[in-house]
Order: sequence, then C-alpha cells, then structure tokens
Amino acid sequence: MKKIEQTDNQIVFTAEMDKTIANAIRRYINHVPTLAVDEVEISKNDSALYDETVAHRIGLVPLKMEKAGAKKKMELKMDVKREGSVYSGDLVGNPKVVYDNMPLTILSAGQEIQLSATVTSGTGAEHAKFSPGMMYYRNVSEISLDKDLSQEIAKLNLSNEIQTKGNKIVLIDDKKREVLDVCEGVAKKNGKPAEVETTGNIVLTLESFGQMPVGDIFVNSIGALKKDLDNFSKTIGKA
Repeated sequence: MKKIEQTDNQIVFTAEMDKTIANAIRRYINHVPTLAVDEVEISKNDSALYDETVAHRIGLVPLKMEKAGAKKKMELKMDVKREGSVYSGDLVGNPKVVYDNMPLTILSAGQEIQLSATVTSGTGAEHAKFSPGMMYYRNVSEISLDKDLSQEIAKLNLSNEIQTKGNKIVLIDDKKREVLDVCEGVAKKNGKPAEVETTGNIVLTLESFGQMPVGDIFVNSIGALKKDLDNFSKTIGKA
C-alpha cells in the first residue's frame, strides 16, 4: 500500500488488491458499530417541522465514539428558546456531537423546542444513521499518448508521473484526481489515439463521517469481514 493523501476525515492510497476484496471491505464498513440517536422524546416543538422530521434529522447527526460506546445508556437533551436556527450543537450530554453547526430546525420569536434523545450502538447494515463512512475505488491506469501531445499535457500541470517510451508518452493515473477522461479528451481533440491499460493496482478513497478516525474504519471493516469469514469456515467444516 502507498498513501497518496490524508486529511482528518479522508485517506487516499494505492494498493495491489483484487477489486472483489476491495468491494467486500467497502461493504463491511456498514458492519462497523457506531453510535446514533435511536429514540427521541419531544416535550415541546413550536417549530414548523413535524416531530417526526425533527427526530429524523437528529438521528442523522454523527456522534463521537471515544469511550462513550462502553456505556449502557446515553442520553442527549435539547432545550432551545431563542429565535433563529437550532443546530446539532444544541444537543447536550454524552456522547458529544461531531459537528456543532448542522441545522435541525428554525424557531420564530417566542417559540421553543424541548426534547430528550436516547443513544444506542448499531451498524449501517441496520440503518444508514449508524454508517461511519464510505469507501470507493478505481483502477490505476497507464495512459499511452502520442509524443506530439507532450506540451499540451504539460499545460495541464498534472502531478502524475509521465514516462517516455519511443514515440509515446505514458502517464500513470494513480493520484487522488482521476485524469483518464482529461487525457482521452486531449487525444480526441487532436485526432490521436489514447491507449489505456490497467496495472492491477487500485486507488482507494476512504472517508469518515467523523464518528471515528478514518484509519480505524478501515481496520475495523477488515476485522468484521475476517470474523464472518472465520465463522463461515467453521460452519462449512461442521457440514
């Protein structure tokens, strides 16, 4: 594996991996347990939104995992009486919300909203609100272009490696930004062919919704997949 780029909530890397394995890991991200609001009890809601709509929006607010996941029962409360927008940051208690500025509803002068929310653990396979993030991937390609297109490709200021082979230039499409369409467009505009060959490697992008570090999502997804494969092997062995 080779890391291309990493931020707080995203990591991009290349790996020599079969796409079926990558797809299995992608699917098992929704088997990684996270926290989310499961029940909302609304005492007062003067906003224009129905209780069900407010509850739905609160359920989709990402919550920090930390050590809160070890608690049997967690609760968040909200009591807002000010005029203006009501945000996710107005939810107080444990666990803490990941983002404070997610709009939930709006109150006019004299209106208020009071509620309590019960937090539970679950997986994205049960409900999307428990999903910790997402992963997507693409092939690493070698794009062969006519050498006459070198200057036009250079004007694009691409960070990709470019090799010269005979009367061809070969661009390695292995960065965060996919450039295959751009190169094919340049070739087509000049009436030249663009030959594309996959290398067997893939570029994977993994994003976290904030509940846990992006690296933990990847590791936990592999762990959940391995656990199910081990259980499957044991079941087959007993057959």
